[in-house]
Amino acid sequence: MQTETPSVLELLSKGVSLEELARLAAQQLIALAMEAEITASMEPYQQIKTPDGRAAVVRNGYLPERTIISTAGPLTVKVPRNRSFVPSIKPFASALIPKYMRKTPNIEEALPLFYLGGLSNNDFIPAFEKLFGELPSGFSSALITRMKQIWQEEHRKWNRRPMHLARYCYLWVDGIHFNLRLDEGRLCVLVVMGATEDGKKELVAVARGYLESAESWLELLRDLKERGMPSPKLCIGDGALGFWKALGQVYPAAERQRCWVHKTANVLDKMPKTVQSSAKSLIHDINRAETEKDARDAYTRFQERYQAKYPKAVEALVKDESSLFMFYH
Repeated sequence: MQTETPSVLELLSKGVSLEELARLAAQQLIALAMEAEITASMEPYQQIKTPDGRAAVVRNGYLPERTIISTAGPLTVKVPRNRSFVPSIKPFASALIPKYMRKTPNIEEALPLFYLGGLSNNDFIPAFEKLFGELPSGFSSALITRMKQIWQEEHRKWNRRPMHLARYCYLWVDGIHFNLRLDEGRLCVLVVMGATEDGKKELVAVARGYLESAESWLELLRDLKERGMPSPKLCIGDGALGFWKALGQVYPAAERQRCWVHKTANVLDKMPKTVQSSAKSLIHDINRAETEKDARDAYTRFQERYQAKYPKAVEALVKDESSLFMFYH
């Protein structure tokens, strides 16, 4: 059996911290979960016997104790094991605590977030010490360097993946801008999302660009085409002219539609806050309509209601009118 966990009263009498109490509770729950896990795995074989009358599967103690780093702190676990006397019955393998597991997936996910947040190799150590009270075993600046190299290589492979089978009905494009200014201009990240024929959304491309220029978008789209990506049916984006200019050169057959998120923001920006809520509701009636007729009816109602008092808002809405209803074609 695993080491008995002290009672809550014993822990409180020792002045245990809330974090330590949470860690011990998590440790105890994991032990209970693994007991339930191995019991369920052995249940189907309870009636099976070996030729000499022994049970086909029996409990066989625990694997060596190990420490797993988690967001609750270091957890000491002992994975139970069984013994099978029938070759066709595989020994128990915990899905909760897989073999060789040393840290939880959340910790793995935290590392790239820290990296993207701008932490240097040496900054990781105090960050983890702040989270866990001590430096988790196995973490070092050298490890972070190796992991960053792995991430960069994975990103390079992803950027070179073949695109012949990537058939997208829709592409959504946008540029995420940063305040950082370089000699070439203001840096931004170009992002492309795609919707497949079965409705699945996928991240298509992420690339560095400058001010969403036509040259930056042209380089990205040409790369996708050279890797075999067929022309999308419809592309959706904001009013940045760089993308539309590049699209005409690389995928001229693709239809175009203005992004309603950007369009809505542009329209509401030209109206006082007191009427923005009702105006936004009417815009939603346009872009969420089931049919083109319903969309155009709502479109007309918006113009009739706001043309006299807020002509600039109406002007922002009707700009690029031909592309607003492309979704229904």
